[in-house]
Amino acid sequence: MLIILNVYVNYFLLRTAAKLTHSPLRTWRCIAASFCGSLFSLMILAPKLPVPLTFAVKLAAAVTIVTAAFGVRSPVRIAKNTAAFFSANFILAGTVYAVYSWFKPSSVHFANSYFYIDFSLLLLLITTAALYGAVCLLRLITDRERPLASRVLIRAGSRTIGLDGLADTGNALVDCFTGRPVVICAREDIGVVSAKMRLIPCATVSDSGVMPVFRPDEVVVVNTATGEKKPVDVMIGLGETGGKAIYNPKIMKL
Repeated sequence: MLIILNVYVNYFLLRTAAKLTHSPLRTWRCIAASFCGSLFSLMILAPKLPVPLTFAVKLAAAVTIVTAAFGVRSPVRIAKNTAAFFSANFILAGTVYAVYSWFKPSSVHFANSYFYIDFSLLLLLITTAALYGAVCLLRLITDRERPLASRVLIRAGSRTIGLDGLADTGNALVDCFTGRPVVICAREDIGVVSAKMRLIPCATVSDSGVMPVFRPDEVVVVNTATGEKKPVDVMIGLGETGGKAIYNPKIMKL
């Protein structure tokens, strides 16, 4: 039960970190990293350790989990994703403690900064779902336009396509199946890059219809002023863009 609960909690925390930083996170990597992180919870069974050693283990665990989930990008991206992961941990721990104080479950085990609570699974699901919903709402409120001179690199299979980016808050299109933002590119620029396209509804000021979209292997937005590269978790849509890759600037937050 300790391992299973930690896999679930780590999965939720990684999804929260990805939402906070707009970082791409594949499902299989999230599951694998969650299982890897759950093994650190066995520290609860070890003899009491000195506080500095416990902190070092926690930090090593966080970096390991984040690197396994998001990959090795750059020290800055690892630091930001690790900070987001720690933040999600603190929020969850505080909320779980508050719920625990309210419902007072019969058994609690705490050692080496890890804890296990004999918790109702349904209550845990409701708590984490509510927290994730709050994070999504916060992300929606805090996302604001940030003008950016950029280049969008799209990798699909063996091809990598580079397009000038256009940050436009008017592009509020999201994939209705996954909730991922859609970066709109011209069909002639992208070509046929994926057999797994599907249609989603879309609307403009003067018209409405459907747009073909697909999930690329990787999308990176490059700030041409600073050279900073930001991997983003998006879908690619095919439309009329005048040779630009049109994206909502909120995907560049954090």
